[in-house]
Amino acid sequence: MTFSDIFKSSFLENVTSVSVLDMVLALGIAFGIGLFIFFIYKKTYTGVMYSSSFGVTLVALTMISTFVILAVTSNVVLSLGMVGALSIVRFRTAIKEPLDIAFLFWAIAVGIVLAAGLIPLAVFGSLFIGIIILVFANRKDMSNPYILVVQCEDNAAEKGLAEFLKNNTKRCTVKSKSARPGNVEINLEIRLKEDNTDFVNRVSELSGVKSAVLVSYNGDFMG
Repeated sequence: MTFSDIFKSSFLENVTSVSVLDMVLALGIAFGIGLFIFFIYKKTYTGVMYSSSFGVTLVALTMISTFVILAVTSNVVLSLGMVGALSIVRFRTAIKEPLDIAFLFWAIAVGIVLAAGLIPLAVFGSLFIGIIILVFANRKDMSNPYILVVQCEDNAAEKGLAEFLKNNTKRCTVKSKSARPGNVEINLEIRLKEDNTDFVNRVSELSGVKSAVLVSYNGDFMG
């Protein structure tokens, strides 16, 4: 009995089903595009706490999906077993930023496309996606809402505050109000005319205003 007879699943034939040149080329390009995805992620991240480990995960995920698909495309039997193996995998890590999901799918898609031999699609597709994300993620949006928390001394100070906000904001809506003798606290949702939060300093200088706090209302604030 020879060594090859021991492996009834043609193990030795599967070793050479994917050439070394194909493996090196696919994994090398996957690493390069993974670094590009990491760069785009780092440039467009707008959350509270930047995680460098997630960026490294994007690079690793691109390469992992590449060699997995290379193995699957080389053997039909292996592909069926891979589907069964991956079906029992469960990921428990919560995705905090919606855009992070797009980066994860991007990395996986690049690995699949590269392993399929569609290198031009992977390269030019990634360049196009990266440019689109850079343009839209870094675009300043003046309509982002803020929560303004103001404490006033009396009703006269509240009226002065309302007049000031009417002239210096695009939109102002009262969300809640609490009052007790000598103190009135108002929570307002506002939209600034300009991307300049120095206006809260002017609010605090109004007559009868005890304090003013401006909080981002789009998920970028962590107390």
